[in-house]
Amino acid sequence: MNPAVPDRPLIMGILNLTPDSFSDGGRFSDHGEAAAHALRMAAEGADIIDVGGESTRPGAARVPAGEQLKRVLPVIETIRAALPARVGISIDTTSAEVAGRALQAGASLINDVSAGRDDPGMFALARDRKVPIVLMHMRGVPANMQDAPRYADVVGEVREFLLARAAAAIDAGMPKDDIIIDPGIGFGKNKEHNLRLLAALDSLVATGFTVLLGASRKRFMGSVCSVEKFSDLAGATCATTALGVLAGVRIFRVHDVRANRQALDVAWAIRNLGNSGSE
Repeated sequence: MNPAVPDRPLIMGILNLTPDSFSDGGRFSDHGEAAAHALRMAAEGADIIDVGGESTRPGAARVPAGEQLKRVLPVIETIRAALPARVGISIDTTSAEVAGRALQAGASLINDVSAGRDDPGMFALARDRKVPIVLMHMRGVPANMQDAPRYADVVGEVREFLLARAAAAIDAGMPKDDIIIDPGIGFGKNKEHNLRLLAALDSLVATGFTVLLGASRKRFMGSVCSVEKFSDLAGATCATTALGVLAGVRIFRVHDVRANRQALDVAWAIRNLGNSGSE
């Protein structure tokens, strides 16, 4: 399976092995519980399990590579042995050292929220290992990204940033088909910025790169829906998944796999109605 060129949109289930992630921090710090949750997400329809050992919530501090490795390697090794072959594993990190060790342990995709800016070795690693990489837009760093973010044209600026980072990856020798772009919903954006990006997903799809959307349980949706608990935003997330499928997004990074799998499958059937005939 090459997640960079899927035949249909894919669900990426989130597995945070952190004590401080915004929605599920501390829930899966036990390796056994983490592995069980990964298997549960696969059974619910996840195509990829995204494993991360460093929180990227607003205000989060950096986590050294050694600590990330202690958190993620045992879980990746365990779930790779237990997961069906069809399910891939992604490593969510900005460290080439962590990514490299995770690939050795069984991961097959790199998810880098810094878009290769934090570690100059990341593109060479992805190139040499022949694995896809997700390049995400973020204004600032997690510690300060929500400090009054400003844009003159958020859609245009995010698009140009992602194209520039994709060009840097290609210059480093990566094939275009192995590059995935992510607008970074909630990363250095306010509610209006996020909504504008969601309304313009087709402009990112039009770049020709595979697009990943990670809007799961984001705070701005709570303000739209008057919902305070992150865990109560599965329905709001499903709305963004259906919207993204219709816009041509190919990968959806979510917490609530079962609900978003259903939203994706129905939206995909609608999008392809003209090609599938009547039921």
